[in-house]
Amino acid sequence: MNVIIVGCGKAGRAVIDSMVGDNHNVMAIDNDPEVISDITNTFDVMAVCGNATSRELLVQAGVANADLFVAVTTSDEVNMLACFLARRLGAKYTVARIRTSDYNEDGLDFLQKQLDLSMSVNPEFMTAESIFNTLRLPSAVVVEPFAGKKIQMLEMIVRADSGLLEGTLADLRKKSPVQFLACCVLRNNEVLVPRGEFAFLEGDKVAVMVKSEDAYRFLKTIGMAQRTGRFVMLLGASETAYYLTKLLCASGYSVKIIEKDPVRCAEMAAKLPSGANMILGDGSNQDLLDEEGINGADAFVALTGKDEENILIGFYAQSRKVRKVVSKVSHGALNVLAEKLGLDCLISPTKIVAEVLTRYARALNDSMQSKVETMYRIMDGNAEALEFQVLGDCSFKGVPFKDLRLKPNCIVAGIIRDKETFLPGGDDCIREGDRVVVVSAGLRVLDLSDIVR
Repeated sequence: MNVIIVGCGKAGRAVIDSMVGDNHNVMAIDNDPEVISDITNTFDVMAVCGNATSRELLVQAGVANADLFVAVTTSDEVNMLACFLARRLGAKYTVARIRTSDYNEDGLDFLQKQLDLSMSVNPEFMTAESIFNTLRLPSAVVVEPFAGKKIQMLEMIVRADSGLLEGTLADLRKKSPVQFLACCVLRNNEVLVPRGEFAFLEGDKVAVMVKSEDAYRFLKTIGMAQRTGRFVMLLGASETAYYLTKLLCASGYSVKIIEKDPVRCAEMAAKLPSGANMILGDGSNQDLLDEEGINGADAFVALTGKDEENILIGFYAQSRKVRKVVSKVSHGALNVLAEKLGLDCLISPTKIVAEVLTRYARALNDSMQSKVETMYRIMDGNAEALEFQVLGDCSFKGVPFKDLRLKPNCIVAGIIRDKETFLPGGDDCIREGDRVVVVSAGLRVLDLSDIVR
């Protein structure tokens, strides 16, 4: 597909990287010549420097032939106007990044209709949702929901006291009171698809698929269940912090937010829900954190605009025995470094946006036998978990899995059929209308047919 991406900051670069990886023809637009130079030197893309709300520039960029036009600049207004012009000039689908909390759901729906937007993305809200899901199951590093949250993929680090070390995978399945599927394991930077004889080692990162209703019982079975805390401390009064606070307070949590900017502090305090407190102060000051009760916090989330500060304060929270620590880190290299040093619960808004837009682009391909509903990059980006809707022309529907020749490092991890959700066995098969979760490593799965030989 022909894809135009406007805005080549952190989010834009992540989207470009993902789209290039899926072999789309990408045109990048940014108003900073140094950024454009860096993008063309890093990626195999075309690029134009200038104002994306200029009709002449959009025509020059080939907007009339664009299958997908994505605007992810730091300005909501620029994104919306650029998408509006692109649609009028011939772009088939348009997506705008709209970040501000000033637009409620009705307002966003109105804007999308009036601007003829195909979709809007809010990185801050999506990040807040991802953090919220993780805080509800604090034993997991990452929690990814599928099928309207009917099933979940839990990413976990195998610790020395984990029940996962007690025997082979087959042994664990026999002992478990709930059904689960170990989808893949990251060990020494290599992704493995475990079979029955597989034995976990301390330090492994494992992705497990389980029904949402069984998730806590599964964690309890392997000795990794933690009670869900009720006091959460947030560092930084960002838009993400606002959305996260609303989600937490609606679920009965007590939230304390620390922000050093008095203007932002006052703005946030004016719109906080009941159950949240705003503290004016420098959250990088360890004495302040101690005074505000970090020792008694069940979870600590660092959401400042500086990755380095989020990492450092995250380490301090760990040293104060906070049971769940989450740090927002957008820079990929820092993410890897922080994880190696022991800060394993890291959230990247740019990664989340790239996943959503990549899934959307894959779903636009109408020549496929299935439609992508959800997509996550897991195992530090070394594998993908995708949810497909099975269409009528799927070539292997009705064929039992035991008779299918799946490609290496591919696994069907879950099936949602009508109101039933199950983890498939060899005698199960895919039917039209099913929603199927697939996990793959070392293979870009654009369509369900890509998993069979």
